[in-house]
Amino acid sequence: MPLPNSDCSPSKILIVRFSHLGDVVSALPLYYGLRSAFPAARIAWATQTEYAPLLESLPGLERIISLDRRGGLHGIKRLWDELRAFGPDLTVDPQANFKSAATALFSGASRRVGPHSRDWREAAARHLVTEHAAPALGPHNCDRVTALTQYITKSPVTRRDPNVSAAELSAARASLEQHIPGEEPFLLVHLSRPKDPRSWPEERYLELAKLAAARALPTLFLSGPSEAALGERLAASSHGVYHWVGQRGLRELAALFTAAANRGAHLLACDSGPMHLAAACDLGVTLLAGPQDERATGPEAWGNIHAALRSTLQPACAPCKLRTCHHPRGPICMSEITAQRAMDAVAPRIKGVTPCA
Repeated sequence: MPLPNSDCSPSKILIVRFSHLGDVVSALPLYYGLRSAFPAARIAWATQTEYAPLLESLPGLERIISLDRRGGLHGIKRLWDELRAFGPDLTVDPQANFKSAATALFSGASRRVGPHSRDWREAAARHLVTEHAAPALGPHNCDRVTALTQYITKSPVTRRDPNVSAAELSAARASLEQHIPGEEPFLLVHLSRPKDPRSWPEERYLELAKLAAARALPTLFLSGPSEAALGERLAASSHGVYHWVGQRGLRELAALFTAAANRGAHLLACDSGPMHLAAACDLGVTLLAGPQDERATGPEAWGNIHAALRSTLQPACAPCKLRTCHHPRGPICMSEITAQRAMDAVAPRIKGVTPCA
């Protein structure tokens, strides 16, 4: 299938999506679309080192070209050398900023395709590509990726998962059984990082744990090392509440989310990369949407099994993307979302759970 206004199909395709985790995950449909539309093409993906493992098992991906952000000039030169060695004739830039557009230009590809001019994160960089897709139909990154995919392949988006293998899924099921015994559906809660204005306060998580115990709803709190102490307090606070700590790799985390989805679980989470990864794995997600606009960052762009929950008290400064809250009362966008409202939102989405009174 040739590109629009092209006489032949590309033989080498480069995708440039460096960061962040949620955005790398959002670009997976683009990869599958290109792989399906151009089955004979060799495809490479340029990304940051920390996200490369997630892409390693994508079927038919020939090469991952990693950028080490801490590698300085040596890391940039290595990226340059690998781009030139691969030598794409088509480079696709869903990231749409100066770093990605410059990478597309340095790749040497004669055809460089990016989102529509109005959909760029850094608008001045749009001149570094040779073609632009049609405008996205919504504000979400998934909408931009869909528009870009359809422009190049002339086909709808059909796949978006990280291709969890049978072995990865089996290992995840065994680990899940160790941390939350049984086979019944459960509530999975991804703990947010302290001091992030997108985070839920500790007291809300504690209240949620007690509500879950009162309804005999098995609940697993998932955390990284920085939230480990909170997770331990939650597990100790209520019967039937469990905690799993550990900085798992991205492949393992994807397998965990897939295993949880197969068991009928539902995820409650704040805005984060793992939230998007869970949605891509078809694990139902309810987002605790705080200062951000859930239309642009929420899970609902991944399908109708997902939802977003907002505070009923929205300050004049919302929505915002600041990493420090300047409201006199602190991040009320998050603190005003009560545990009861969260339980009311997730309980109907878990099979066998008694509806909240």
